[in-house]
Amino acid sequence: MTVISSSLMQKALHIEIAMKKRVDNLLSGGYRSRFKGTGVQFAEHRVYVPGDDVRRLDWKVSARSKEPLIKMYEEERELQVFLVVDLSSSEMFGSREKSKQEVLAEVAALLALAAQRAGDRVGILIFANEKQKILRPKRGRQQVLRLIREVLAFEPDTGGTQLQSALEATDRILKHSGVVFVLSDFLTQGYEIALRRLQRRHEVLACWVQDPLEVSLPLSGAWLVEDPETGFKKWLMPRSKMDRAQMVQKWNQHAERTALALRQSRVDHLEMKTQDPYVDILVSFFKKRSLRRH
Repeated sequence: MTVISSSLMQKALHIEIAMKKRVDNLLSGGYRSRFKGTGVQFAEHRVYVPGDDVRRLDWKVSARSKEPLIKMYEEERELQVFLVVDLSSSEMFGSREKSKQEVLAEVAALLALAAQRAGDRVGILIFANEKQKILRPKRGRQQVLRLIREVLAFEPDTGGTQLQSALEATDRILKHSGVVFVLSDFLTQGYEIALRRLQRRHEVLACWVQDPLEVSLPLSGAWLVEDPETGFKKWLMPRSKMDRAQMVQKWNQHAERTALALRQSRVDHLEMKTQDPYVDILVSFFKKRSLRRH
């Protein structure tokens, strides 16, 4: 069990307060319109029989079919939202005001608070290499505050990013279909089959965070770069055409591989860089999904 200090508890409360307006923006921006919620949903039509409630007659469909038909409804399952958050060593990198890890933590907090405000159950799986922290989906403010505290307290182990095992664990944890947000920089491989399997049972959305320095180095100086997950170090000379070409090629290969994996898995995704206004990006993302639905 993670020991949560009083300072972390205070920070979680501060994040909750600071996110209030952003949550309102996200909810008004169509966060939930794409997903099923509580209440009832239309299931099918059937022929009217004496004793049925006449208020359930569907007059338009009945006129077309030449027989009286009533609408049948079924209760919708409550929506469960599950966050799969990558806090591996590569997420600690940041060339601007915030690291990828900080951005992912804030986005996770925002989505969890939005789920809570919408009355949904929310859970999380935080992972790095072999290390995982799991909170199964529950409702309520205390669940969300605990989720935020666990994100803030999580200390990654060394090594690579075990996205595959995190997705497989998520598939085992969630007994009923729900919405799964995968928050990562996707600097890993071998997760494609697990992602496709997860998508078959759940609605999976990906938030792909990037740092601008990963895409292009400034032209001045020499840079000693280190892979935080393998420890491999290398000097880069940004003015060297060869170094720049190698860096661009490596990034393009990663970007193409990630985009292909998400597309083949039919996982809708959004991309954001660490300096981007992520609330605006999320609102725009959900609005577009809502429009596609209608």
